[in-house]
Amino acid sequence: MFTDTEHRPATGDTSDRRPHAVIVGSGLGGLAAAIRLGARGYRVTVFEALEQPGGRASVFKQDGFTFDAGPTIITAPFILDELWALAGARFADDVTLKPLNPFYDIRFDDGSVMSCCADPDRMRDEVRRIAPEDVAGYERFMAESEAIYRIGFEQLGHVPFGSPLDMVKIAPDLLRLGAWRSVHAHVAARVKNPKIRMALSFHPLFIGGNPFKVTAIYSMIAYLERQYGVHCAMGGTGAVVNAMAGLIRRQGGRIELNSGVDEIICSGNRASGVRLSSGRVVPAKIVISNAETAHTYTRLLRNAPRKRWSDAKLKRARYSMSLFVWYFGVNRQYPDVRHHTIMMGPRYRELLHDIFEKKQLAEDFSLYLHRPTASDPSLAPAGADSFYVLSPVPHQDSGIDWTTRAGPYRDAIAAHLDATVLPGFRKHIVTEKIITPMDFESRLNSFKGAAFGLEPVLLQSAWFRPNNKAEDIENLFLVGAGTHPGAGIPGVISSARILDTVVPDASAFA
Repeated sequence: MFTDTEHRPATGDTSDRRPHAVIVGSGLGGLAAAIRLGARGYRVTVFEALEQPGGRASVFKQDGFTFDAGPTIITAPFILDELWALAGARFADDVTLKPLNPFYDIRFDDGSVMSCCADPDRMRDEVRRIAPEDVAGYERFMAESEAIYRIGFEQLGHVPFGSPLDMVKIAPDLLRLGAWRSVHAHVAARVKNPKIRMALSFHPLFIGGNPFKVTAIYSMIAYLERQYGVHCAMGGTGAVVNAMAGLIRRQGGRIELNSGVDEIICSGNRASGVRLSSGRVVPAKIVISNAETAHTYTRLLRNAPRKRWSDAKLKRARYSMSLFVWYFGVNRQYPDVRHHTIMMGPRYRELLHDIFEKKQLAEDFSLYLHRPTASDPSLAPAGADSFYVLSPVPHQDSGIDWTTRAGPYRDAIAAHLDATVLPGFRKHIVTEKIITPMDFESRLNSFKGAAFGLEPVLLQSAWFRPNNKAEDIENLFLVGAGTHPGAGIPGVISSARILDTVVPDASAFA
């Protein structure tokens, strides 16, 4: 892990004459941006408000257990290989990825289980075992998922959308791919069994979207998993964060921890640097914000000229759900539990309606159970297991008082886990921690406590999202979940790849 002393503030050395790029925030998008800009000849400084790099992908250690605070699934390792290659390095030399087979188990409320993997024959058999009448529809859906991936990810995932004309150009493709439909509507047109519909449509929840609302473009995730697999990083996702930070340091860049940015400074309509919470002013030729986009515009640019992304417009926008996450370590092991388990509740559409539309905390829930020690025992003491269990919940517009609701909600989840996949685990808990939407709002500056920023519905995708090249402000650029192409590890790292197109070469500032 990197410490604050390894990322101490600059001492005023002016010998490095490369143009200065300042990056606000060290989430995966900000770190990827730093690497790309360093490879293009910029002198890079990353300012991070927290005590470690990573943002939502940070790590905490407690009582001998190591917990990834956020993302745990790596689905497109080639984007990390490409990032390292830009810096003249090999990703595999710094991080070991382990492919998971199967990817995860989907456990339905009646106790039945569907195991998901990359092998087409095994997946066909799983579908046939549950719903033989849906095998042909499943095959058709997967073929369409590949077609959507070829356009939605390969062709458009790293392309900037700077004007409405960019949307007009891709309109025929969007129409042909059925982008106006929701993911669930797309799935439901191909298969009929409720379990298979759930198994093929839940993926948008990984990026903060309601499967009944987000564009069918996100049906591509099914093919992405099949084509490139689902991986975990040995040492946890935090190992990727630390390797990225190390690569930045080897390039001559800096990461200053415990250094929150209070404001992006503008000279007229041009970003010219940042003011830290300490009052220190740092000039820069370009500024890249990896802060949540609504926070960037409403807080960091509070004194800047803005037309398109006004406070009122951002307040009216649709935001992702938030998350309730309970981390716990037990002094025994559960070898029958997979690395990833998706636990579907008794309701699907109705529960998501409660979360996204009614913004109320339901009595039932669907859960994601993470057991990283299934793949990497080093993340817990010998003979122990580390877990986190995640429940999608409404964001802070709900008015839920988590200071009083968190304990009972944790107890309800614990009782459910005890009765299903972790019998007797409660008496073996030796350490635990809970985060709620309050933490997303206060610690991570997430607008309304939404865990993934803007919800990826069609009219909040591509040009309709805050653009990677900020509107109204010159020399300001955005990366991360709230800009194009969206949330998830592939999305946020691809947002940094777009900088290659929209950020001037360092020679422009010579």
